[in-house]
Amino acid sequence: MHFTAVLRSEWTKIRSLRSLSYSLSAILVVTVALACFVCGGYDGSEAPSDPVFHAYFGLNIGQFGAIVCGVLAVAGEWSSGSVRVSLTAVPRRGLLYAGKLVTVGGLALAVGLVAGFASVTGGQALLGEAGVSVGSPGVMRSAVGCGIYFGLLAVFSAGVAALLRSPVGTLSLLVPLFLSLGPLFGSLDATRKVGQFLPDRAGQQILHLAPEGALGAWAGLAVMAGWAALAAAAGLWSLLRRDV
Repeated sequence: MHFTAVLRSEWTKIRSLRSLSYSLSAILVVTVALACFVCGGYDGSEAPSDPVFHAYFGLNIGQFGAIVCGVLAVAGEWSSGSVRVSLTAVPRRGLLYAGKLVTVGGLALAVGLVAGFASVTGGQALLGEAGVSVGSPGVMRSAVGCGIYFGLLAVFSAGVAALLRSPVGTLSLLVPLFLSLGPLFGSLDATRKVGQFLPDRAGQQILHLAPEGALGAWAGLAVMAGWAALAAAAGLWSLLRRDV
């Protein structure tokens, strides 16, 4: 089977499963809605130190849509047993796995780009004089980086899901990691130097007008890409070495 046929098959699966469609929609709806809510609530008393990053407040919640999508697109087939049908149609496991990663990563990237541009443009408009022009240096870079962040996050989650093969087990690991562990390590003085290299802390540097810490905007995104590549490689190893 050609790779394009695999991609078409994976796209059909995602489009037909409501849970995957809803998780992708959540990326856009939650990220943009919270951006408008937070920026629209600005009362003019104290301007945000980074008005662009202020507009990405909703990303902290919207990112779980990308995580759920990546997990269910891969581990969901093991929990339902439908992976046997997929492997019968595409016996080359590496090809099947690549199709899943490209499809889920590409869709999260596309939705993330829309969410990024909508959040930053809408947010700056609602902030008024406290906002910055969308043509200012770093603003469009952050919007593009938002899309890449969501794409890498979906690939990272899919890789971990392929390794663990359990939707519940994978979400039980990833949700605390991105909900509490990353922010906690990034806020404590004792762990800040290490915490900045965690996937979310590193990847979100691209969203700042002036990135903080040892990593710059693109360097932080490169670190996150490394995490995604490592997870994808671990998932491939599991897929090739272990029986269904």
